[in-house]
Amino acid sequence: MSTLQVNVVSAEESIFSGRAKFVALPGESGELGILPGHTPLISRIKPGSVRIQTENGDEEFVFVAGGILEVQPNVVTVLSDTAIRGKDLDEGKAKAAQQAAEEALRNAKTDFDVAMAQSELAVMAAQIAALRKYRQKR
Repeated sequence: MSTLQVNVVSAEESIFSGRAKFVALPGESGELGILPGHTPLISRIKPGSVRIQTENGDEEFVFVAGGILEVQPNVVTVLSDTAIRGKDLDEGKAKAAQQAAEEALRNAKTDFDVAMAQSELAVMAAQIAALRKYRQKR
């Protein structure tokens, strides 16, 4: 079976780089599934889980807080400001950040403050959902 090169990169580091049979992630318009030979594509991605089926059949799991996806026939690149390996997700930290975002939303004084708090709240909710999916797979 053919494979494709997958690179998941955050602002700080390369999170994953390797060969894969399949990649699934939350595109802006819905869930995307990418196989080798996929039509070239550039899309924004929403906060959520990037699931990578490696060439040996294992599954890698990465949470991204949104970003950009580039697909070439044999290369998939995910660029995200924040990307966290599934094994490094911390539910306690995510819930604390979610509570802080809820508090910021309650105390927001401007439309900008409301938008920022809502955005952070959406990311934290997606991270908690991703963590639960990751745990179910294990």
